[in-house]
Amino acid sequence: MPEAIQVLKGKDKVAALSLFARESAKSSALKSKYLIDRFMKDDLGVPEPSNGYFWSVSHKLDFVAGVVSMEKIGIDVERLKDVSEALFQTIVDPDEAGCFWGQDKNIIFFRVFTAKEAVLKKTTDGLKGMSKVKTKQVHDDKNITLEYLNTKYLVENFYFDGYLASVTKDCFDVQWALE
Repeated sequence: MPEAIQVLKGKDKVAALSLFARESAKSSALKSKYLIDRFMKDDLGVPEPSNGYFWSVSHKLDFVAGVVSMEKIGIDVERLKDVSEALFQTIVDPDEAGCFWGQDKNIIFFRVFTAKEAVLKKTTDGLKGMSKVKTKQVHDDKNITLEYLNTKYLVENFYFDGYLASVTKDCFDVQWALE
């Protein structure tokens, strides 16, 4: 994160992080050789396609993430930290927790939480749909399948510097880059 953004506070920082996340999405577009000329949102805050390409961003205090695709896509990033049992149970139901074998409770929580957010960004339904998104299968330490409104979504997790990012990938190969 550039120091010029790190020193900002409040709304100014959020606005700067949002713009920086769009720069990350622009970088994703360039790597994929997609021409994106604008990163606009509609009145509900849903990213509008640009030149037929879809995009999604996420930002935290230390990192931003952006992704562009030929199909609707969602991305989320969160810092790994301890979570309370009450919060864990709010996001991860017992059936979902049972899909993960031998993983730390906090890793399970953030894998599920970021994956659910990525799916909800892809579907443009927002957080109101969180309780309806369910983990159905854990393929390995990086890939999980979730189901939302009778549709399955493949999500890839990426771990870096104490953070976890998740992106909906469906049939696409995800190429992660830290810049």
